Amino acid sequence: MVKKKKKKRQLPFRLNILFFVVFLMFSVLILQLGVVQILNGESFQEEIDRTIKDTTKIPVPRGKMYDRYHNVIVDNKPLYSITYTPAKGTQAKDRLDVAEKLSTYISMYNDENKEEKLDTITLRDKKEYWYLNHEEEATKRLSEKEAADMEPAKQYKTILKRIKKEEVNDLTEEQLEVILIKKELDKALTLTPQIVKNENVTPEEYARVAEHLSELDGINATTDWNREYPYDETFSNLLGTITSQSQGILQEKEDYYLTRGYSPNDRVGRSGLEEQYESVLRGRKEQIEYTTNKEGKVVDTKVAVEGQRGKDLVLTIDMELQKRVDKIIREEFKKTINKYPYDNRHMEDAMAVVMNPQTGELLAVSGQHYDREEHEFSNAALKTLYEVHRPGSAVKGATVLSGFQSGVITPGQTFYDAPIQIAGDEPKSSWKSLGLVNDITALQESSNVYMFYIAMRMGGDFHYAKGENLQFDWESKPFERMRNYFSQFGLGTSTGVDFPYEETGFKGENPNAGNLLDFAIGQYDTFTTMQLAQYVSTIANDGYRVRPHFLKEIRTPTPSEDRLGPVFKSENTEVLNRIQMDQKYIDRVQEGFRRAYQTPGGTAYSEFAGKDYKPAGKTGTAENTADGDYTENLTLVGYAPYDDPEVAFAIVVPNTGVGEHINNKIGERIFDSYFDLKEEHKED
Repeated sequence: MVKKKKKKRQLPFRLNILFFVVFLMFSVLILQLGVVQILNGESFQEEIDRTIKDTTKIPVPRGKMYDRYHNVIVDNKPLYSITYTPAKGTQAKDRLDVAEKLSTYISMYNDENKEEKLDTITLRDKKEYWYLNHEEEATKRLSEKEAADMEPAKQYKTILKRIKKEEVNDLTEEQLEVILIKKELDKALTLTPQIVKNENVTPEEYARVAEHLSELDGINATTDWNREYPYDETFSNLLGTITSQSQGILQEKEDYYLTRGYSPNDRVGRSGLEEQYESVLRGRKEQIEYTTNKEGKVVDTKVAVEGQRGKDLVLTIDMELQKRVDKIIREEFKKTINKYPYDNRHMEDAMAVVMNPQTGELLAVSGQHYDREEHEFSNAALKTLYEVHRPGSAVKGATVLSGFQSGVITPGQTFYDAPIQIAGDEPKSSWKSLGLVNDITALQESSNVYMFYIAMRMGGDFHYAKGENLQFDWESKPFERMRNYFSQFGLGTSTGVDFPYEETGFKGENPNAGNLLDFAIGQYDTFTTMQLAQYVSTIANDGYRVRPHFLKEIRTPTPSEDRLGPVFKSENTEVLNRIQMDQKYIDRVQEGFRRAYQTPGGTAYSEFAGKDYKPAGKTGTAENTADGDYTENLTLVGYAPYDDPEVAFAIVVPNTGVGEHINNKIGERIFDSYFDLKEEHKED
C-alpha cells in the first residue's frame, strides 16, 4: 500500500497581506526616525532644552498726586538702582560669588552710615560666610554617625554652632561688605528682581556695574524711583507714606496683598491717601517671560505684558489755601502764647478743616502741633480725623433742631436766661445772664440756659423748679434720642471720608440728668474736627449731609510726564442723608448762625462784622482740665456766603487759657484767604 504524502500547510493569502502591511509600516517608522535623528535632531534637541517658561512681574512707578489746580504734590523721583534676579537652581555659593564680584564695583555704606550698616551684620551672618568659604573643613566638624541621624537642615545648624566666634572676628571690611551684599541677594526670589542698592548709588557705581554685567550673573543696572514732595511737609500727614523696598508688603496684610498679585518685596501704601488709594496708585506691572534650559539658565526673555505706571490722583485740596491755613494757625498760635504765656501753658495743638458744604470737597485740612521745648511746629493734620474733644456751644445748632423736631420747643419760643439750680448740684448758667431769649437769639448770643430747657424737656421735665430734682422719664431714652438727632449731622458717627481711619468720638457712660444738660451744650460727648465740619456743612446745605472727600478725579497716565492724562473717573457728590427736620426749622438755625457773625451781640461779631462774603456760624467754648489746671477748648464753625454757601470750616484749639479768641481770629483769616484766592484764580 502506497503512503500518501502530507501536503504542506500554506498561510492564508489575507494573512500574508497583513504581514506585508505591518512590514511597510515599520519601515516607514524607521525611516522617519532616521530623518528626525539625522536631519532634524539638533534643532529638536534645542527645543527640548528650551521648554521651561516662567513669568515674572516688574514693579512700575506709582501714580502721582495733584491738587485741584493740577499742581504736583506727590511725584516720583528717578534714581539709579542695582538689582538681582536669580535664575532657577541658584545656590548660596553662587550668590556668594556674585556678591564678591559686585563688591569690587559698589559700596553698601558711606562715612555717615558705615557703623549703622555694619551693625546689621549678625554673628550668624559671619558664620554662614565662613562656612561657604571653608565648606570642606566645616563639614568635618560633624561626624558621619552624627550626620546619619540628622536632617540636612539640622546638620547645617549644628555645623554653624561649632564654628567658633574667634574664627569670624577678624573679618576685613572688604569681607563684611561682601556679607552685606549677599544678605540682599539672599532676599531675592527666583526670577524676581530684588533691589540690592537704590540709595545713594553714584553715577560711577552705576557705570561700573553696567560695564561688567556679563560677569555678574543676575545683576542689572537699572533705574528705580522714590516719592518726592514738592511742598515738603505741607499736607504730608494726610498724603501718607509707602513702605521701603526692604519692608515690602505689610506683614499684617500679607495674605491680602499676595492674593492680589503682589510680590513680597513690593512697596505699598502704609498710611494716608497712599494706603486709601493703593489699588489705583500701584499701576500695572510689566510681565517678563523667561525661557530657561534644563540647567535653569535663562536663554530668552520677552515682554508678555507692557507695564503702566499707576493712575494719577487729582485731589480736592487747594495747596495754596492749605499753605495759608497752616501759616495762619501757626501765627495766631504764637501770638496767643506769647501774649499770655502762663495762661496758655497747656496749649499744644490747633486743627482746622475747610470744605465745600455743597459737594463735600475738602479744600484744606490742617493740624499743627507746637513743641514747647524746641519752639517748633510740626504737621499734625491727622488729628483732625482721630483726635476728639468736647466742642462746647458750636453744636447748639443741632440741639435747637433736635428740640424743634422732637416737639419740645416751637419756633420763636422764649425762655428766661438765668442760672439753673438743680438740687444737690452746682448752678448751671450761660456766660452771662442774657434775659429773655428765643431760639434765634439763643444761638446769636450763645445761651446755655436755652439749651438746658431743651434737654430738660427731652427728658420729660416740662416744669423746672429751682432747687428741686429733675423729673426725667428715663424710659423715653432721652440720651439715645438726642444722640440719634446729632448723628444725622455726622456728630458721633463716621463722616464717610475717604481715609483709612477716623475716630467717631467718645460717648459718656453716665446717663444722668446733669450730663444730659451738659450734652446739650457740647460739654459731654466728644467729636472730631472733621465731624464738626460735616455738621456745619449740613446746616449750611439746607439739611443735606454730604460725604467729605479728598479725591476729585482719577486720571490715566500719559507717556508725557509733564501733563495730565484723560479723566478715568470723577468723584461725584454723595449725599449720605437729609436730616429729618423741617426746612422752616433749619431756616431759623441758619438765621441764628448769621446773627452770631453779623449782628451786634453775636459771639463772633467783632471778627466778622461787615465782611463782604456774608459769613454765618457758631462759636464754642468747652471747659476742660490739663494736668489738673482749668483750660478751655475753643471751637468755631462757620460757612459763607450764608445765602449761597460755597465754603465751610471747623476750628478746634484745645486747652487754651482765658484771654484770647484764637478760634475766631483763625476763622476770620481763613475766610479772608479763601475769598482773596478766589479773586486771584478769577484773574488767572
